[in-house]
Amino acid sequence: MAASLVRFVRGGLGRSFNATVRPKDAVTHNQLAAFGEYVSEMMPKYIQQVQVTCFNELEVMIHPDGVVPVLTFLRDHTNAQFRNMIDLTAVDIPSRQNRFEIVYNLLSLRFNSRIRVKTYTDELTPVDSAVPVHVAANWYEREVWDMFGVFFANHPDLRRILTDYGFEGHPFRKDFPLSGYVEVRYDDEVKRVVAEPVELSQEFRKFDLNTPWEVFPAHREPKEATPKLEAGEAPEKK
Repeated sequence: MAASLVRFVRGGLGRSFNATVRPKDAVTHNQLAAFGEYVSEMMPKYIQQVQVTCFNELEVMIHPDGVVPVLTFLRDHTNAQFRNMIDLTAVDIPSRQNRFEIVYNLLSLRFNSRIRVKTYTDELTPVDSAVPVHVAANWYEREVWDMFGVFFANHPDLRRILTDYGFEGHPFRKDFPLSGYVEVRYDDEVKRVVAEPVELSQEFRKFDLNTPWEVFPAHREPKEATPKLEAGEAPEKK
């Protein structure tokens, strides 16, 4: 029974793996590279780099000032028609001068193709909102603002969307403490929900580094010593 289950799981995982991973296709790769070069030639003022990543994914890196012009071009051009915004997210890389990388994932139903547009910013420089081009960017940009603190200029209603009212900080920043700054609880005395600074209390414990960890659980019973057998001697039966 166990062997049959293992074969079933392995077979299912293998089929799903082969179905989801895109096979390498030189023709598709060349077509994407040619389209990326075409887009770069059409808008050289904003597009800084074009590349085709592994498994035929086209990425276009643009200047922050080119968010609205580039997205509008990709939406309205006859040879593009990327009219669906699938996702908008951010990546925080604190070691960079412009630590935030804004990522726009677009889909063209007409050509059954996807494209990824990337730009960059820091903690203080705003990025133009993509809502005038794609209405779906409304909540996505609110989420990025809430989690990362990236401000989107000309957004119709840039408010927090996941955290509570009055929340301080941005949870997805890599310098944000995992415990947070404020905790919320219900106070029986005032009969309402109150917000208080986080207080982490932990008892002081002293560890003896010279003590082997094997004897840490004192309840462990020592193993019985196995008697040594002489050559040709049979073990004693209990």
